Amino acid sequence: MRESWEIIKKILLYFLLTGATLVMSFPLFWMISSSLKTLEETNAAGIVWLPENPSLNTYLAIFQNSDFLRAYFNTVFFVTLALVGTLFSIAVVAYAFSRIDWPGRNFVFFLMLATMMIPPQALIVPQYVFFNKLDWIGTFNPIIIPGYFAGGAAMVFLLRQSMSQIPKELDESAFVDGANHIQIFWEVVMPLVKAPLATVATFLFVGLWNSLLAPLMYLQTVDLYTLPVYVSTLYNINLTVQQWPTIMAAAVLTTVPLMVVFFFAQRFILEGVVVSGLKG
Repeated sequence: MRESWEIIKKILLYFLLTGATLVMSFPLFWMISSSLKTLEETNAAGIVWLPENPSLNTYLAIFQNSDFLRAYFNTVFFVTLALVGTLFSIAVVAYAFSRIDWPGRNFVFFLMLATMMIPPQALIVPQYVFFNKLDWIGTFNPIIIPGYFAGGAAMVFLLRQSMSQIPKELDESAFVDGANHIQIFWEVVMPLVKAPLATVATFLFVGLWNSLLAPLMYLQTVDLYTLPVYVSTLYNINLTVQQWPTIMAAAVLTTVPLMVVFFFAQRFILEGVVVSGLKG
């Protein structure tokens, strides 16, 4: 009887997970389906679930659009620079919080975590004024350089927890052999936190790639637009008859890099979260 109940619970769990997967996948299905439809099908009064004659003409037209290609290049350019600088600075700060004893370390760490309670909306005006004083409006600087100062307290916390798991005896042995903190950070600690580092890199990549508000505020010129800004402008071009196939095709192409990165990084994400949560 007990074994039968366990089987029933597993079946119900699989049904629940399958249903949740279908619900979560529906926006992706609708986006891809709409990108293959004609303009008449997307603007029809009723719901057209699948295109009658799927066509890739919209994708071909987008790839011939210089504005879209420029937005793609801008996104890759800004995400690469911001990701590398932010990831390195976060790793350095996490190392300082986890491997070096210095006066006031715990208090400063507490202050850093307290910044997570500040609503981002409360910082929009002062940040804009600050960047305007620096004459950075209309450049990539406001969306790249701030990350070089360990932007993201949650990511610092995640990496700091992982580095705290490494035995301090490794540092002491390295010091005996004549190593300094830079060598220990790069040659001892970093190779041991590859999974958490990949997790942080994935989270940062997704956040940067999907960023809309900051690029919309600071770039302000069509030549500097990133993909999220470009897709949003497609929606606002003509509010009378929306070019949904074009909008959805652009959204699909914007989403593809995210799916590829997540596919290859999902194992590291699970491993990094589990390892980081073992102890404080």
